Amino acid sequence: MDKKVLTVQDISCFGQCSTTVALPILSACGVETAIMPSAILSTHTGGFSGFTFRDLTEDLPKIMEHWKKEDINFDAIYTGYLGSKRQIEIVIDLFDNLLKEDGIRIVDPAMADNGKLYTGFDDEFVKEMRSLVGVADIVLPNMTEAALLTGSEAILENQSDEYIKDIIYKLRGLGAKNIILKGIRNVEGKLGIAVFEGATESTEIFYIERIKKDAHGTGDCYAAAFTGGLMHGKRFIEAAKVAAEFVSEAIVKTIDDESHWYGVKFEKALPVLVRELNR
Repeated sequence: MDKKVLTVQDISCFGQCSTTVALPILSACGVETAIMPSAILSTHTGGFSGFTFRDLTEDLPKIMEHWKKEDINFDAIYTGYLGSKRQIEIVIDLFDNLLKEDGIRIVDPAMADNGKLYTGFDDEFVKEMRSLVGVADIVLPNMTEAALLTGSEAILENQSDEYIKDIIYKLRGLGAKNIILKGIRNVEGKLGIAVFEGATESTEIFYIERIKKDAHGTGDCYAAAFTGGLMHGKRFIEAAKVAAEFVSEAIVKTIDDESHWYGVKFEKALPVLVRELNR
């Protein structure tokens, strides 16, 4: 039977992130996707000023109740940018009410990067996000998010093996069953991703070429491609690698266009994603 995924995150109307990348990427993976927007923004919050923000918190429980009456449920629910602590509580209710019995809870704790929180978030939000991580089957933090969630020092370059193991251990302590830790920079010219699988209690780190370009929305693209790969039937580690190849290609397609600073041209990398999924 075909898989159905619900993604819960904002709609940034311009800027190639959140729902506006999740929906086409998951669709390209052949996955039926429903959306539950946490907020509507005119643009994302990175690099733009004066953006509009409409909070949709009060709509989320109403949507859930309607779906329950219609007996709508999902093989996976994957979360991205959530606009408030209250929305985190609502997402936990969504997990309990809208997932199939063997459904997967995927949490991208999209709240920070490069050593600092995104605009609009504070320490209280981080504390609440820990409760969502605690009920997740899979979490996908970058190094900054992982440090904040675990109360660790944010080391963004030359992380030691001990530091990486400690971060994963602490995330496990919060309740996370499986972990994809992104943005490891401990090998010259490479970017590492640590994949911890709870079933085997094992960690594998793989590396891709490090492209020296900061780009908005790459974490959102990664989470969507990973979820799509998993729903496509890829094993955990395979889905993690497919997503990494896809995001790397999206950055390559964008790197020569200095005017395209607000996101990556993920659309031009979709053929690579489809090719990797069908290997």
